[in-house]
Amino acid sequence: MNEKERILELRTLLKRYSYEYYTLDRPSVPDSEYDMLFRELQELEEKHPEMYDPNSVTQRVGYEILSEFKKITHERPMLSLGDVFSYDELRDWSRKITDVYGQVEYCAEYKIDGLAMSLIYENGLFVQAVTRGDGLVGEDVTSNVKTIQSIPMAIPYNQRYDIRGEVYMPKSSFNRVNRERRENGEEEFANPRNAAAGSIRQLDSRICASRGLDGFWYHVPDDVNSDTHYGSLEYARRLGFIVNENTRLFSDIEEVIGFIEETAAIRHDLPYEIDGMVIKVNSYDLQRRIGFTSRIPKWAIAYKFPAEEVKTKVEDIFITVGRTGKCTPNARLTPVKVAGTTVGFATLHNEDNIADKDIRIGDSVVVRKAGDIIPEVVRSIKEERDGSQVRFVFPDRCPVCGGKLYRFEDEAAHYCVNSECKARLVYSIAHFTERNAMNIDGLGEKRVEAFLNEGLLSSFEDIYKLHNRREDILQMEKFGAKSYDNLIEAIENSKANSLERLINGLGIRQVGEKAAKVLAAHFKNMDSLMNASFEELSEIRDVGPVTAEYIHDFFKEDSNVEMINQLKILGVNMEYIDTSVASGSIFEGKTVVLTGTLENYSRSQATAMLEDRGAHVAGSVSKKTDYVVYGAEAGSKLDKARTLGVTTLDESEFEKLL
Repeated sequence: MNEKERILELRTLLKRYSYEYYTLDRPSVPDSEYDMLFRELQELEEKHPEMYDPNSVTQRVGYEILSEFKKITHERPMLSLGDVFSYDELRDWSRKITDVYGQVEYCAEYKIDGLAMSLIYENGLFVQAVTRGDGLVGEDVTSNVKTIQSIPMAIPYNQRYDIRGEVYMPKSSFNRVNRERRENGEEEFANPRNAAAGSIRQLDSRICASRGLDGFWYHVPDDVNSDTHYGSLEYARRLGFIVNENTRLFSDIEEVIGFIEETAAIRHDLPYEIDGMVIKVNSYDLQRRIGFTSRIPKWAIAYKFPAEEVKTKVEDIFITVGRTGKCTPNARLTPVKVAGTTVGFATLHNEDNIADKDIRIGDSVVVRKAGDIIPEVVRSIKEERDGSQVRFVFPDRCPVCGGKLYRFEDEAAHYCVNSECKARLVYSIAHFTERNAMNIDGLGEKRVEAFLNEGLLSSFEDIYKLHNRREDILQMEKFGAKSYDNLIEAIENSKANSLERLINGLGIRQVGEKAAKVLAAHFKNMDSLMNASFEELSEIRDVGPVTAEYIHDFFKEDSNVEMINQLKILGVNMEYIDTSVASGSIFEGKTVVLTGTLENYSRSQATAMLEDRGAHVAGSVSKKTDYVVYGAEAGSKLDKARTLGVTTLDESEFEKLL
């Protein structure tokens, strides 16, 4: 077999493996084998540019930087839906149909909280993705949507095929992206929908590729392959598209209402956000007879879940300073229960947000969890003011060090630029010691602050000199010999960490856990990374030009170079250690779900260990799940696993199998 034939063979193999992994959630080969074949295909395609194929799996990882998005007119308008907010309104909608047409069959679907999208296929090949826009004209976002791994690049259908649905960000991706943004001093996304929309509108498709988006597909305009909407969805599923498995058929609107109530009870446990239910008349013939208004179909309706908002009071507004110096205003609230948890604080984001919403100390306010995750103040209740409320004036000095605060052009946030600010030092050193960084147990934020106050810590290097300060440390409150010995042992153990942990711990802007792993695997050692050019950095997948500039600037600073050299002298490892397990694990090729809190591992550590052993770590439990690993406070996922007969492992059983 020559190299060109091998390229075609690899494309076929990897297309099948990708479909099994991303669409069926049932991989037939371990990740290590997929990665090996993927790299082989990349190398062969580079040697044979004449074999370029825009639909090759190698072209899905994000490679294009655009200057703008082209406007595209939809062949069929992408209409919006009418909304109802009560069961009585839903019954009225149904009655208007049944009074004329008799009993009808309804198709009920989860209303995914994402970004509406149209995918176009010609002669079986994916050619274009277009946003809804104003319903008549959308934007061409093909290069970004191509990075969504579950979307097929080719389908067994030789006519034009337009399928519509929702691009969304799973909760797991949302939490990861926001954690990385928080670590990099960037403003967090308010909710998964905003995060998905912002990702799709990135001009650099590599950024979109890193965000972990996915899609559900639920409408085929003018479908000739079925007489019913549900039949079209089943046909789309056979073509390779992900159709939400919770789509149901009902013959009565009361059955639909029962389904809505069941869904409302479990919506917070879903791995993605939904904000309601879409109900459609199933028969295409009946849809045509019922017709449209000027802007919406009369044969479909969206039932919206009531917004979970509660009233409370702003007791105070205070500023916190992050490790990048970013100053964030926060509201201290009278504790109140929202979406199942008690909320006592909420972010106010920045000075402009406080002014726009006119939030004052002493105000009664409406609070909600943005995306059911982040507490935020929605609005103040001005009519309840009694004159005792106080306007908040954003300080011009850092509340920690007293240094001047700066607000840079085109930024909403204020920054303390004093590199010796205690708050910046505390958060910076605490970040360095976190589990997903250098993993120094016993040196969390409070202890770092205490050591800083005692003059024991002022830099990363000082951590590795604490073994010389035994007497000073033992004199501190609540610090015995055993605690000291455990801390010193954890510090010594951290010296052997693989390079990616150190890179993550350095706190370079926009370099989180994933980017650190990519950089370490690419450069293999710290010296190579430090000496890398901007051009070399910007060409690395999952890095991009903006992050490359931050990395390059970081290592141009003499103080940072000196800090790395000191860590090297102190015995901290500067090499990448490849710990991937090729084969032989009981978890190889298995689908595993993690739930609850493990005592000895963070969620990211457990995920990494499983993926290293060839497992696919999923976010939800289904009949396809092989194992559920559970820790303290495991909830509905564990219950569902037991109901389905899925093998469950507590932490000790999990460790034995590892």
